[in-house]
Amino acid sequence: MSSSRCSIFSHYRPLFTSEDEWTIHNYVMEVLRPFRYRTLWMVKWHTVTLHPIISVYNDMFDQMDGIMQALAKNKSQWKEDFYFTMNGARQKLVKYSAEVTSKTSPLLISANILDCFRKLRSFRKWDKAMDIHPEDETSYTTQYQ
Repeated sequence: MSSSRCSIFSHYRPLFTSEDEWTIHNYVMEVLRPFRYRTLWMVKWHTVTLHPIISVYNDMFDQMDGIMQALAKNKSQWKEDFYFTMNGARQKLVKYSAEVTSKTSPLLISANILDCFRKLRSFRKWDKAMDIHPEDETSYTTQYQ
């Protein structure tokens, strides 16, 4: 029965993913990994996320530079195409990161100072250390909220 199954699907063999296509897939996933991580990380915060933008840009540049170096070592056609695509993506990231200037940096610093999530987390630790429930009117958390 299994040999008959193989013969039934043999005309689909050209549609199967090749080893080269799996390699390309793995490169694409490696490129997208930090974008996915940072996106999920920022969504989880449910608060101001402007202040870590410099570290986000640095992570993205490091990831892209590493992949571009790896692609530059071996010059198969798909790697040259992928390198060209990565270079375009990097240029776009350069454009966005260039908008963080000495005029916009104070905004990033202010966002960090005003991040209520961090302050509430600190206050909850203080309340817990003093054995005060956050709902208590005397708790730092309640007063800050």
